[in-house]
Amino acid sequence: MPAYNEAENLVEVIPATAAALDALGRSWEILVVDDGSTDGTRTVMKDLRSSTVRYIRMRRNGGKSAALEVGLNHVAGEYVVLMDADGQDDPAELPKMFAKLDEGYDLVTGRREVRNDRFIKRNTSKIYNGATSMVTGVKMKDFNSGYKLMTRELADSLEMYGELHRYIPVLAVWNGFKVNEVTVEHHERLHGTSKFGPARFWRGFLDLVTVKFLTTYTARPFHLFGGIGFGIGFAGTLVLVWMTISKLLGHEIGQRPALQLGVLLVVVAVQMISLGLLGELMVNLRRRDRLDSTAEGDLS
Repeated sequence: MPAYNEAENLVEVIPATAAALDALGRSWEILVVDDGSTDGTRTVMKDLRSSTVRYIRMRRNGGKSAALEVGLNHVAGEYVVLMDADGQDDPAELPKMFAKLDEGYDLVTGRREVRNDRFIKRNTSKIYNGATSMVTGVKMKDFNSGYKLMTRELADSLEMYGELHRYIPVLAVWNGFKVNEVTVEHHERLHGTSKFGPARFWRGFLDLVTVKFLTTYTARPFHLFGGIGFGIGFAGTLVLVWMTISKLLGHEIGQRPALQLGVLLVVVAVQMISLGLLGELMVNLRRRDRLDSTAEGDLS
């Protein structure tokens, strides 16, 4: 449960979550990661801490992904629930999520079909979810939901930084895990206001590009850089052929911008293709090292 300036909410959310976890009949713990709060969260957590409620405090605000990374590095359970501390996620929905997980899925996301958020936030999320599904090919409707239930194996495979917490389902699918979502009730925030400003949409877009690259071209960088390079090179070649024909027809081309453009495009194309080949070389060397290590271990 990442928390940034949620002291008022934690007083209500933690007891309600603990009661819902008791009703599951499983052993449990709640791990609150204080993301550099300045509102007295540390003082509030002194009274809320117990043998089943743990508290970790970050010295400065690092963002939700950083808080989740810290939390995932300290959890000890067989299953991991991610839940926001603002009271909008309903812990009473956990049995429904566990039921879906028992069907063989590794990650279940709580889909907020009816959202109690501002108009702008609701509609920008629709655009974001549609774009993410289209770009990544993962068919889900609520990627950005902070309410998630996952297996420990999946939790251990995640590396959170930047704004990658928005793309946990995409990273899970890329790593070979099965994901699904169930409709859950979404409440209004108990107290305070959202800590995410307009800049999160721009950061989210940049991280979508990062995720697309990581999940599509990590093992085949030449497909990206080589494809771009050949495309630019083809355009540059056409321009230079045009200039060559113009020269043969007796026209002066030495000062024409088209000649400079053609040369520039060809040079950039060679650089992009070279970058792609270097990327392929690094991927090949990394795989070879792994195969050598595996073979040595098998022989021993």
